[in-house]
Amino acid sequence: MVTSELIQKLADGKFHSGESLAEELGISRTAIWKQIQKISELWDLKIHAVKGKGYQLAQPLDLLDEQLIQQELNPDVQQQIDHLEIHTVLDSTNSHLMEKIISGSFETRVCLTEQQTKGKGRRGRQWFSPFAGNIYLSISRRLERPPYQLAGLSLAMGVAVTETLHSFGFKQIGLKWPNDLVTDQGKVGGLLLQMSGENEGPSNVVAGIGINVRMPSTATQQIDQPWTDLQSQGAAPSRSKLASRLINAMVDGMSLYEKQGLEPFLNTWRKLDYYHGREVVLLRGDERITGISTGIAEDGSLLLETANGIERFHGGEISLRAR
Repeated sequence: MVTSELIQKLADGKFHSGESLAEELGISRTAIWKQIQKISELWDLKIHAVKGKGYQLAQPLDLLDEQLIQQELNPDVQQQIDHLEIHTVLDSTNSHLMEKIISGSFETRVCLTEQQTKGKGRRGRQWFSPFAGNIYLSISRRLERPPYQLAGLSLAMGVAVTETLHSFGFKQIGLKWPNDLVTDQGKVGGLLLQMSGENEGPSNVVAGIGINVRMPSTATQQIDQPWTDLQSQGAAPSRSKLASRLINAMVDGMSLYEKQGLEPFLNTWRKLDYYHGREVVLLRGDERITGISTGIAEDGSLLLETANGIERFHGGEISLRAR
């Protein structure tokens, strides 16, 4: 608790004396120094310590503000959410909500965190998660549809998220099948859908989204694919305002999908399809399939024009073919 309170005091990027911090938090100056060391080591934050001035973060932090997020939620969305959680650090927002489901909690939950230590992307890749730099958001919900009818839900969530980013002015962002958000400069975000349920329903779903908002310059050394962030694409919005709009869009998207399936999202997904008409390689296990991406079918499967004609693929990952 003291650690999170201290980081909130320092988040403005100004100098704060050890004496004033100790008085405000009710601990000793030595304890403040130890907490500063802990913050620096655990969260990889650079903190200047200057005699006569005190402590200062090298860069101000845009911390998540629960009150602001709640204020920005649509009233109908607020009514659908049973719990909104904001954590300082978690292993993974998706894993946290899946644990709730396993323990028998089927309420609609929204989970945000300032940092993930074991965030995952597709194919088990680790998602680089700097502290208070990006959006790490997951929503759990019980849907009446059985799991086999939810194959297109990640595509629907991709539409909801991308349209939200467009509303902030980032209209250059498109969708890469099945669930990446991309620009010419590289990947800016991704979705991860997990679920459990009976064959005939209902299903317990966790939809997770990670979006690069303000990445540190050191990220290049830790990410093995082209990437970008919102800050590089324009003026990055407040993380709290972005989070609230994403929650609105994702909750509404889940409700619409539950009622009508993928159909209402198809035309928009096709307009946002970043790789349409381009030569790609589909990776499926050890198999590499080359073809022209021609969009998605009504069930969300990928359509590739190969030497055998138009073929459908339900799994795999595509990348542009190197020339």
